[in-house]
Amino acid sequence: MKAVIQRVRRTSLKVDGRLVSEIEGGLCVYLGVKAGDTDDMPAAMAKKIAALRIFEDENGKMNLSVAQAGGQVLLVSQFTLYGDCSHGNRPSFTLAERPERAEKLYLATAEELEKYGLTVKTGVFGADMKIEQFNDGPVTIIYEI
Repeated sequence: MKAVIQRVRRTSLKVDGRLVSEIEGGLCVYLGVKAGDTDDMPAAMAKKIAALRIFEDENGKMNLSVAQAGGQVLLVSQFTLYGDCSHGNRPSFTLAERPERAEKLYLATAEELEKYGLTVKTGVFGADMKIEQFNDGPVTIIYEI
């Protein structure tokens, strides 16, 4: 699994022009599932995301987790994180997990994040999503397990 974790002021996600999810501050997490990822990975990924101290404390130092900062999480499925463009200019997505399995692990990650007391909103798996994002910082962390 690979996550691109961005600290945001607000993010909204639409499908077919309809607002599906929106957060006012927290993390927008793009999550890719790789072929062969295991059932224990969502818990490990959620633990890392929930514990990341990338929000500023009263001294302006990145020292708070998303929960401590009062933020929410928008979790977006993103198979293109496993796009391989090392051979030519058109990415190959053979490293990405099959949709049925990837959706299961994506939803499991959302459930695991909720166990940390976080409000988690999701996109629509496999849909053409339009995302408006107001980054904070910007702060972007890439984490892979």
